[in-house]
Amino acid sequence: MAAINMGPGWKLESSYAELPQLFFTKLTPSSVPDPALVIFNEKLAESLGLSAKTHKDYLSVFAGNIVPDGSSPLAQAYAGHQFGYFTMLGDGRAILLGEQITPSGDRYDIQLKGSGRTPYSRQGDGKATLGPMLREYIISEAMHALGIPSTRSLAVVTTGEKVARETFQPGAVLTRVAASHLRVGTFEYAAKWGDLDDLRALADYTLQRHFGVPGKNPYQYLLESVIKRQAELIAKWQASGFIHGVMNTDNMALSGETIDYGPCAFMDTYDPATVFSSIDTRGRYAYGNQPGIGGWNLARFAETLLPLLHDNEQEALEIAQDAISNYEALFQRSWLSIMRQKLGLFNEEPEDKALIDGYLNLLFKYRADYTNAFLALTFDKLHQMPFSRAPEYQEWAKVWEARRTAQQETKAESHALMRRSNPAIIPRNHRVEAALDAAVNQGDFSLLKQLNDLLSEPYAHTAEQAAFADTPNPSAQPYQTFCGT
Repeated sequence: MAAINMGPGWKLESSYAELPQLFFTKLTPSSVPDPALVIFNEKLAESLGLSAKTHKDYLSVFAGNIVPDGSSPLAQAYAGHQFGYFTMLGDGRAILLGEQITPSGDRYDIQLKGSGRTPYSRQGDGKATLGPMLREYIISEAMHALGIPSTRSLAVVTTGEKVARETFQPGAVLTRVAASHLRVGTFEYAAKWGDLDDLRALADYTLQRHFGVPGKNPYQYLLESVIKRQAELIAKWQASGFIHGVMNTDNMALSGETIDYGPCAFMDTYDPATVFSSIDTRGRYAYGNQPGIGGWNLARFAETLLPLLHDNEQEALEIAQDAISNYEALFQRSWLSIMRQKLGLFNEEPEDKALIDGYLNLLFKYRADYTNAFLALTFDKLHQMPFSRAPEYQEWAKVWEARRTAQQETKAESHALMRRSNPAIIPRNHRVEAALDAAVNQGDFSLLKQLNDLLSEPYAHTAEQAAFADTPNPSAQPYQTFCGT
């Protein structure tokens, strides 16, 4: 497939293709018979330097039927620990078109997801269906709006094909935008099947792409930087009630972005044991386990870097262990900072963790909705919560009020901080499913558009958003999510 000049806007480079051949296979996306644009992210497009006014001209690119100038399409190779077990992986249904250079000089991967088989597809068909692609669009854009680092969604197109899953579903391709698709699993792949030069080339590329090269040991700096970003990312997940669902090492992006929105979901009733993924039968990736799994994944990353950290194996191990030992403190610091803001606290006090834990314990005991419980505090609507008359809440509220009164900021300023920190709306599972059902099964995209619009400004606290804050009706069957493959 020849690259085509798409006119102004596209400015693609392919620096990843300059890495050793080990890390990728060059190939073109599969063409599709009848592409149609379903949804297009105009604001994201404009930030990338792509004109929203000419998005119809981009349809063939989003479908994979043509590639723009500068593109060197490829599928990335990587490995990963999936539910604790190491395996060879790779882009089984994704093609990296290249890296778009934005008007501000930033570099973002442009990837087509669902663009056909690759050498890494194993038994898969490399295709994607409309429902999961729209789901990733909704959740990833909501995460971005919430202030949680995330890959972004530029467009979803249908392909005119039917894809076999449990039933035949409409085929679709998602155009995903990311700071990069470098993963912990990419380094695991290099450590297992590459040589030292391959590993060093990958590490140098990652440093240049995301962190810069410091004066100190550059690979120690790389490890410490990745640890810090992951600690901050997972703290934001926990504070928002987000459950990734499949925290395999191949789903941990070194950029610090959330990546791969397969069986993810947001928690309603607060419970650290919450699991949504149909394949997580033992709860390895439950909400309360996410911080610990983050540390486990980072330890696997550190192991890959040992040959680069120091020529002496024991000294390399000590450097890695020292870096990993800081993860828990970095996570706690980030999480406490966010949770203080959710409670309207500006400064730090030693008793803050006990105060935060006390409120979470109330939520757990009385099976309260996580997001709405913080909104109730923000807008003085505790009467809506099941614990509002509980003696333990009254005691907790006295301590909280005393803590807020002791800080310099006024009560009004405290409430303003809480409004900025507690979203009015999250992608409620039942709301997302309703929008997807209407879009996929009825061809009605109006509910999807409405939901996306409301999620784009989660701290606006409008009346329309309040109407979307309802919790799902009780069900005998717990909500489950699926990978979509």
